[in-house]
Amino acid sequence: MKRLTTPGVSALLTCSLALALLTACSDDRATDAETVARVGDYRLSVDDVVELLVDEENLPISVDVIEAISELWIDYTLFAEAMARDSTLDALDLTALVQGRLDQEALVALGDSAIQADTIITDEEAREWYEASDEGLRFRASHIMLQYPPQSTQPQRDSVRARLDDLRGQIVEGAAFEDLARQFSQDPGSASRGGDLGYFAPGDLVQPFEEAVGRLEPGEVSEVVETPMGLHLIRLEDREREDFAGISAEVIERLRNQRVVQAESLYISAVEERAGDLVVQEGAVEVARDLAANPAVRLSSRAAGRELVVWSTGALEAGRYIERLRLEPPSFLGQVAEGDDQAIRDFLVALTRRELLLAEARRAGLGAPQARVDSLTAEAEAEMRSAARALNLVPLDRAPGEDLEPAVERAVRRALEENMTGANPPIPLGPVSYQLRQGTAQGISNAGVGRAVLELGRLRSSRGLAPSETTPGDSAAITGGGG
Repeated sequence: MKRLTTPGVSALLTCSLALALLTACSDDRATDAETVARVGDYRLSVDDVVELLVDEENLPISVDVIEAISELWIDYTLFAEAMARDSTLDALDLTALVQGRLDQEALVALGDSAIQADTIITDEEAREWYEASDEGLRFRASHIMLQYPPQSTQPQRDSVRARLDDLRGQIVEGAAFEDLARQFSQDPGSASRGGDLGYFAPGDLVQPFEEAVGRLEPGEVSEVVETPMGLHLIRLEDREREDFAGISAEVIERLRNQRVVQAESLYISAVEERAGDLVVQEGAVEVARDLAANPAVRLSSRAAGRELVVWSTGALEAGRYIERLRLEPPSFLGQVAEGDDQAIRDFLVALTRRELLLAEARRAGLGAPQARVDSLTAEAEAEMRSAARALNLVPLDRAPGEDLEPAVERAVRRALEENMTGANPPIPLGPVSYQLRQGTAQGISNAGVGRAVLELGRLRSSRGLAPSETTPGDSAAITGGGG
């Protein structure tokens, strides 16, 4: 009955026709069946992947997992080589990472200076708001739930509803609700308790269920209610409310937060009204989806200037959109890439509103002074050096006179082994990853990934280790879910 959110799995896809204005994808797909991934002169072989994964029974044998490992291998290899050649990181441009933080600080400063809310609240105001709201309200309810059969026909669905109507008739005639719930309810969590769901607050359960509960008096049984989980008969057991005196401080804080949110909403509406209509351009949804699936793609100047959302005095262009994408974790990019058209339109409009607010902050002179920019740049450089040390990519264990490549390969292999065993968590490099990949040939071989899956399955089976099934979030588990 709880509201759930399912994490998306970030998928690095090949270039699609919707990106016809873009240059070639930076993760070009290789075809070597013995190579899983490559970057420059470095190569991750099928044997390498098999050795990394064969004993890690907690990780399923799946394309998602192997591709996630390959992406980490590419990033770590490029990072280790960059650190070995220049430990000061002078060659890296951390502008994108720093600018993301500066933008966030500018928005906070705009909120503090331009958005005014009345946050002085008396006890009388808080009590009046409390009595007119659902604050402190709790319900206790029981239910009997029946589910439709998988891929059910309309007659089958009608039959389930008729069965629940029949159970309601029995309850009205005096049958014990609890007994029928134990016998017929298909909610295993509550059936053994006679359907009892315990106490819950508004917002805890799905909307149709809560709306039905709100219409009942204690002891009353609802008509049949449909939710995404199934069909329900609901009996309200109790409705209670905490005494205001016991939670007055919490009520005042919630009312204060509500006023701040309302003030922010009014301010944003005024900014948007001055900008005029926000118009999502034809084809923008497809481009936005493809860029989320291919965040490492190199945009031509023409493609970077493509307008995705326009307003009276400006536009959100593809170049700015992909800059924002690269600050987000892979799991979020996966949600965008897999989202429906309306969800992507909403995301584009939300990003546009953010751009409008940043423009307001600049007009208000809320940009960071150079000293702050320098400070954040130094912090970002320190974070990168710290990440390299945490991954044991610096200092490299390099024998006198040894070439750089073998030392990098050993360090990256060790970092991945520690990621696989849990000795050291993966460290995604975020926007730095995209910069490291620019101008360097790299890619993942579909044939090599498939070969690794087959070989791992064969080895685990021969050793009596059942290959795990692919589960949602495989690659997020490997990459740490962060960008």
